[in-house]
Amino acid sequence: MRGDRVEVVVDTGDGSRTFTVTATKAGRRVEVTTSRQIIEVSEVTRTGVPVRTARFLAPRVIALVEHPAGDAPAVDPSIPEPDPGRPRLSPEW
Repeated sequence: MRGDRVEVVVDTGDGSRTFTVTATKAGRRVEVTTSRQIIEVSEVTRTGVPVRTARFLAPRVIALVEHPAGDAPAVDPSIPEPDPGRPRLSPEW
């Protein structure tokens, strides 16, 4: 889904470099595939057709961070849940 993002930090020999693959349009998602020596990060359509693909040598990858688009905000435990039997009132502005 739009907003999916994967960050890959790679060792370049003289430091590190960060690469980002993002789902750019609605309905697309980012998939990560790992095989023996290759990590492949692809932006794919709803039907599974790859649009963009980035490949990295697994021994050179320092970190791989996935950021799903559907992350819900953290719930604050100090705020009580609304009573389900009570009708909700719209705030007056």
